[in-house]
Amino acid sequence: MPLLSPYQNFAEMAKAKEKTVWFCSSCGAQASKWEGRCPSCGEWNTMVEERVVQKPQRSASPVARAGTSKPIAVSEIQAMSEPRIHMPSEELNRVLGGGLVQGSILLIGGEPGIGKSTLVLQNLLAIKSKTILYVSGEESATQLKLRADRIGRGSDNCFIVCETSLETVFKHIEDVQPGILVIDSIQTIASDVLESSAGSVSQVRECAAQLLKYAKESGVPVILIGHITKEGSLAGPKVLEHIVDAVIQFEGDRQYMYRILRAIKNRFGSTSEIGVYEMGQKGLREVKNPSEMLMSHSDENLSGVTIGVTVEGVRPFMIEVQALVSTAAYGTPQRSVTGYDAKRMNMLLAVLEKRVGFKLGQKDVFLNIAGGIKVNDPSLDLAVISAILSSNMDMPIEHSTCFAGEVGLSGEIRPVSRLEQRISEAEKLGMKKMLIPKHNLKGIDTSKLTLQLIEVSKVEEAFRALFT
Repeated sequence: MPLLSPYQNFAEMAKAKEKTVWFCSSCGAQASKWEGRCPSCGEWNTMVEERVVQKPQRSASPVARAGTSKPIAVSEIQAMSEPRIHMPSEELNRVLGGGLVQGSILLIGGEPGIGKSTLVLQNLLAIKSKTILYVSGEESATQLKLRADRIGRGSDNCFIVCETSLETVFKHIEDVQPGILVIDSIQTIASDVLESSAGSVSQVRECAAQLLKYAKESGVPVILIGHITKEGSLAGPKVLEHIVDAVIQFEGDRQYMYRILRAIKNRFGSTSEIGVYEMGQKGLREVKNPSEMLMSHSDENLSGVTIGVTVEGVRPFMIEVQALVSTAAYGTPQRSVTGYDAKRMNMLLAVLEKRVGFKLGQKDVFLNIAGGIKVNDPSLDLAVISAILSSNMDMPIEHSTCFAGEVGLSGEIRPVSRLEQRISEAEKLGMKKMLIPKHNLKGIDTSKLTLQLIEVSKVEEAFRALFT
């Protein structure tokens, strides 16, 4: 048997340290073989094969592993306020909880073309006190320049580099010494240490971990832009969301102008705040009063149109609900919903048929939330059933009447939260009547209100108050 040269022997040893591992693209769980269903998260057909190079690890003594860390009692820890970078957009500051925290890592996700890069670039170009490094792995520098010209802003302290290698990115960081780092997007960055391609589970996890280490050690905030899957969740392993300090979702329909910025996770602020933007030719414009945006300004009363007062986080606003009920043209009646939960609408239709006596089983029902915004607030139930009844009877409801109330399975109108804020918003926009749940006014001063409050406890009472 011929002897191997030292180079061949080294190649054989390196080859022996490579192995194939299966990762779950949903949660990042690792398995030694392919499995149809992930044993960790239970998702089907999410296991992907990747080549992993094993590195020899040195065994450290227990004393060395302990390091210099020391346990400290909670009472001895000094609470210090986190220094924040005030962003030019007040809507973004509201969602972040007051600004961008130094040393934090932020993940922004959204559908392709929704405006993630525009939002980030528009804010960064307006910051003059910080040096910014914008790493683009998807677009060229010319494309970013054209976007900056469209936004109408230029900057001498924002540097663009088109790179996909993590090691090269860190070399540019050493040269520029940025105050804010942007990675667009994390799925395009790959480390030379791993053999797998960019966007794989191991690459996303490794690159995010290295960027997290850099952010915590240097105190430089890092903004990651991420892709989402067809289900609407952030692409990559679930550990990516655990690594970052804040996860912000940019929502909206590309066919509409309006966008909602929502915090899914935030270690430095509340997750109940939202920001509203309008997409225009010159970038994103902040919407200070979403209620005026989401309501039609027609003076004519139309059947099937109602105004609901909803709350997103701690921010109340009024939204228009549109319903159309018609005789089924085909054998099977249609149920079409836009911006609202389809299962909840079917439940409300069953309540109307059982408790009020309206036979809607053989009729087409179409429901639309104006503005292309998705609403999950159950207090919109009363506005939904009122719009359906108005369209079914072809009797319009006054445009100066609004609704807030949750409908239960037995037909009762259940109390809603933050009713005082809802009433204040309705009065500010000139509403004259508001249907609210009964016994929901405890502790609320109604003596100075110009708005007429109509308390209802059941769906039948709401029907009589509107149409009799």
